[in-house]
Amino acid sequence: MPSVQVEIRFQPSGRTVRVARGTTLLDAARTAGLPAARACGGDLLCGRCACTIAAEGAPAASEAEERTKRRNRVDSDKRLACAVRLEADLEASAPGW
Repeated sequence: MPSVQVEIRFQPSGRTVRVARGTTLLDAARTAGLPAARACGGDLLCGRCACTIAAEGAPAASEAEERTKRRNRVDSDKRLACAVRLEADLEASAPGW
């Protein structure tokens, strides 16, 4: 049975990529060939992968993600790309994307 895919559009580049549902936004950015800051290796520790989700479709932030954002002084309206597991099509933006 083929995996269900979702489409992610990255701004400001406009680059679009399709990935398997459940892929992290961080991994989708890497698949698209875009830079993805991740000093902690994507382990939800540093907050460097903060981005803006421009369209609905992202699951709610977990308490662990919220703690990491507070600890690293990431704006509350940002999401951590390493924590967002893609379940639907969406648009995201970050510097360099």
